[in-house]
Amino acid sequence: VLLGSGLTVLSQPLMYVKVLVQVGYEPLPPTLGRNIFGRQVYQLPGLFAYAKHIVKVDGRAGLFKGLAPRLCSSAIGTVVHSKVLQQSLLRGGCSPPDAFSPLQPAASKKEPVSSLEQVLKETSREMVARSAATLITHPFHVITLRCMVQFIGRETKYSGTLSAFATIYREEGILGFFAGLIPRLLGDILSLWLCNMLAYLINTYALENGVRAPAAPWGLKVRFLLPQVSTMAEMKSYSQAVTGFFASMLTYPFVLVSNLMAVNNCGLAGGLLPYAPTYSSWLDCWSQLHREGNMSRGNSLFFRKVPAGKRYVWE
Repeated sequence: VLLGSGLTVLSQPLMYVKVLVQVGYEPLPPTLGRNIFGRQVYQLPGLFAYAKHIVKVDGRAGLFKGLAPRLCSSAIGTVVHSKVLQQSLLRGGCSPPDAFSPLQPAASKKEPVSSLEQVLKETSREMVARSAATLITHPFHVITLRCMVQFIGRETKYSGTLSAFATIYREEGILGFFAGLIPRLLGDILSLWLCNMLAYLINTYALENGVRAPAAPWGLKVRFLLPQVSTMAEMKSYSQAVTGFFASMLTYPFVLVSNLMAVNNCGLAGGLLPYAPTYSSWLDCWSQLHREGNMSRGNSLFFRKVPAGKRYVWE
């Protein structure tokens, strides 16, 4: 929990800028710069220029708006995820992993390659645990996003976590706490399954079948065994990271739509025109973003080229 809280604090400025870009707020006009190929193009402000503008307006503390509810979401989500996963393992007849005991090498040697059935079971358990954590912490996620979007209109409507709960309940009822929940859940589930299944396919059919021990007498084979196992473990960890990145890229539109629905028509300037119309549902938001070609808005905070024919609102 402490490690997760530390990472949350460090990543807060990055998420803050990302959310404002996702909403479509551009406080600075495009500037003439060069892309990665050296060509001159008009670019929208990147992460550092955007953060510098926030510091200029609100000071360095302004980069951490919405941190309190986000810390609550992170801590509660970690606890819920752990408890649900433990219960799922106990019901399945498996002993929950002990975080304080070292891994047993003998167990890993017995089953070097995960079977498809094992991957499906583990992914299903992880899906249930993540979904439960997302469902319980989503109200804090909504408050976090709205605290950040207040920067656009300089509002103070959501000034504290407890008062924000009261405001949302008074104006929108219980459903207001779960604005944008469906696309967020769908994105998490799709990302998890894509990541795990792609990693399984790569580890099973590309790495395991592609790397073989050298044919040699028994005395020589042992010499190559440990380096090969070590290299294989490293390659599998890399494949997991690559597939995770690939899955997050494919499911990014769900993240964008979820965040936009969480702040849409909530009484803040960032959730109204000219930044966003009033969406009737998350599917309506998806279709409008698709028509405008904005499904990847906010996905990258560097080398943000101004697309031809697009209009932006800046001060």
